[in-house]
Amino acid sequence: QVQLVESGGGLVQAGGSLRLSCAHSGRSFISYAMGWFRQVPGKEREFVAAIRPSGGSTYYRNSVKGRFTISTDNAKNMGYLQMNSLKAEDSAVYYCAARYGMVSYLVNEYDYWGQGTQVTVSS
Repeated sequence: QVQLVESGGGLVQAGGSLRLSCAHSGRSFISYAMGWFRQVPGKEREFVAAIRPSGGSTYYRNSVKGRFTISTDNAKNMGYLQMNSLKAEDSAVYYCAARYGMVSYLVNEYDYWGQGTQVTVSS
């Protein structure tokens, strides 16, 4: 079993930065792709970024490219989402997720989810 715990959300002004963290418990951290998703009330959960800890390949939704950076610390079983130049439209609950094997952009292909952390960007 894998458990994920996010932290690092909060309130920030537009243009500011936040770093989200995701603690991954369980074995074989590098065997699991990690994704970050976000959701606002009344809308579907959407893909933000993903990474393969083994190899480090990264993937982003277009609207966050150049502003967000996904990374992992494989020694600590941790994932991160560094968010810079935040905009009001980035406000959402952010979730980290894990799936065994390859990266996916699809919510229903991830097996493990954290509880979510709120990010609010004031304009």
